[in-house]
Amino acid sequence: MGKYSQLDSVRLLATLPHPCGYLPDREATTVFVDPQTEVDQRLYNRLSELGFRRSGAYLYRPQCATCRACVPARVPVGLFVPDRNQRRCWKRNKDLDIFHIESIDTDEHYELYARYIEQRHADGEMYPPSREQYRSFLSPAWGATRYIELRARGRLVAVAVTDLLTAGLSAIYTFFDPDEDKRSLGSYCILYQIEWARRLGLPNLYLGYWIEKCHKMAYKSQFQPIEMLTENRWSLKSL
Repeated sequence: MGKYSQLDSVRLLATLPHPCGYLPDREATTVFVDPQTEVDQRLYNRLSELGFRRSGAYLYRPQCATCRACVPARVPVGLFVPDRNQRRCWKRNKDLDIFHIESIDTDEHYELYARYIEQRHADGEMYPPSREQYRSFLSPAWGATRYIELRARGRLVAVAVTDLLTAGLSAIYTFFDPDEDKRSLGSYCILYQIEWARRLGLPNLYLGYWIEKCHKMAYKSQFQPIEMLTENRWSLKSL
């Protein structure tokens, strides 16, 4: 635990090895912050800089004995320039109405989430969806969580869950109408969060972990330039 010495007041716990949710031939071990720890935005930001990620009320980081495939990734928003496809995506979704709301604990939001999981992630750990799991996974935390909903002529088509840090935004999760393929709503939500971070004067958008051999993570490499945390140092990478 030497690399966490600057956070000696934070108690870290570790899971037993378990099947990896991303690479089926490997085992994973996860380090997480003791749930009894008092977390504020400053501590949350420092942990994000060290590669931690939030899921529900937990802050965690993969710490596998023989694998370093999970690499923390973030977009330095001041350097980001959308490519041709991203500019088209932005233009294609100009008709959407975007709202920042306080809660997504409604039937409308949950039903969209359930459809998304059932059609896009039936092979994942969150299948089958349940209301309890939904609330636990996407509940607000430490006053940092913001909910962004996207509507097309009043119809809910996407939700982005975003955490506001002291030095960036963290893209926690996005779910959207699986029948709206032409809109590329997942990419659009990232583009929106990049622009939002820029407007707020925040330098980074954290995207979670990038895994080279996991096709579900491939979309993150489309947002260039991108920074990766390797050997305790953030540096620009060309993917």
